[in-house]
Amino acid sequence: MKIVILDGYTENPGDLSWEGFEKLGELTVYDRTAKEDVISRIGDAEAVIVNKTPLDRKVFEACPQIRYVGVLATGYNVVDIKAARERGIPVCNIPTYGTTAVAQMTFALLLEICHHVTEHSDAVKRGEWTENEDWCFWKYPLIELADKTMGIIGFGRIGQAVGKLAKAFGMQVIAYDAHQNDSGKAIGKYVSLDELLKESDVISLNCPLFPETEGIINEKNISKMKDGAIFANAARGVLVDTKAVIRALDSGKLLGASLDVYENEGNYVPKDFSNKEFDDKVMQELIDRDDIIYTPH
Repeated sequence: MKIVILDGYTENPGDLSWEGFEKLGELTVYDRTAKEDVISRIGDAEAVIVNKTPLDRKVFEACPQIRYVGVLATGYNVVDIKAARERGIPVCNIPTYGTTAVAQMTFALLLEICHHVTEHSDAVKRGEWTENEDWCFWKYPLIELADKTMGIIGFGRIGQAVGKLAKAFGMQVIAYDAHQNDSGKAIGKYVSLDELLKESDVISLNCPLFPETEGIINEKNISKMKDGAIFANAARGVLVDTKAVIRALDSGKLLGASLDVYENEGNYVPKDFSNKEFDDKVMQELIDRDDIIYTPH
């Protein structure tokens, strides 16, 4: 069996071994693959392994010999599942990949909004503290999370891990998820989406990308939130209508937002952002604002 890994560097920058795959067949590993090279690099491989490289219907049509797709991540929206299913191709992901890491990142994003640690550190290095008249110095109001309500949209493994951390911070936890379970009930209270939006001081997005969750943070749902709410998205970019978030920040409806993912991130590489001809004005506005924390996925 021929096996191809299209973007191996993402998961293995050199500190892991591909020996397990090598035992299964003839293995070819590419560090990264451009969209136009996907089909040619798959060639006659029967097993295709990806992390971020998209496999759309055209790929499956051009490579009918594919028998298996493995996604080295939890989210599998990079694969056209419908096209794979039509051809009887199993698509496997890693459900427990990154559970604690993503939960920790969620709180890193929230704490940055609450304390602006990076900006305060930079201010000290610029000499702003030593030039301040008072010993106490801050550039933003500091927010305590204790006794606030954390609303978690998507209460699977990652969402529940976020809920445990929220409880450790002294927060009340409520959650919205189409599939309720006992482990979730032990951490927080399941509520409707409308109730979550209404009651939460802080909202965390930890749900998969499905048609029913795409754009779940939109103008209509933002209008249902508390004034001054903040939210973090460490899930998928297209869960959020970015323009609606910017309008809500401008109006004061939202106090801040922390994003580890971006609505159109799959269309760019990071060097695009510094290009003078970069034409995504929404992305540029995100970069220029100090009420949005944006990290590189």
